[in-house]
Amino acid sequence: MSVVVGYVPTVEGRAALDAAVRESALRRERVVVVVSTRSDEPSEQQHDLDVALAAVHEELETAGLEHEIRMLVGGDVAEDLISTAEETRAELVIIGLRRRSPVGKLILGANAQRVLFDAPCPVLTVKPEL
Repeated sequence: MSVVVGYVPTVEGRAALDAAVRESALRRERVVVVVSTRSDEPSEQQHDLDVALAAVHEELETAGLEHEIRMLVGGDVAEDLISTAEETRAELVIIGLRRRSPVGKLILGANAQRVLFDAPCPVLTVKPEL
């Protein structure tokens, strides 16, 4: 069993990771951090991501949480989260959402919508604090 979190090094990703740390501690389940990348990422972006993930690993180690970081190449974020949730028998999937304009609020991002509808477990969506 696990708590699966979609992570990108943004404020939304940070909010999702913070929620995953809290939920993992409450549920006493391991955290599976899923990072979806494309194979054509520029090397400086890949380096920045590697640095961010090293910090995430250190944070989870310091918190004493069992964890795994999965960097999946291909870029289908929703499929990566859904398949990881299925494989790890996740109790919860956590994703961060961006704040949207009034018109943008009518449409949820395609990846978020797909995860909400197709995940095999409850999905927690979080927004960063202002």
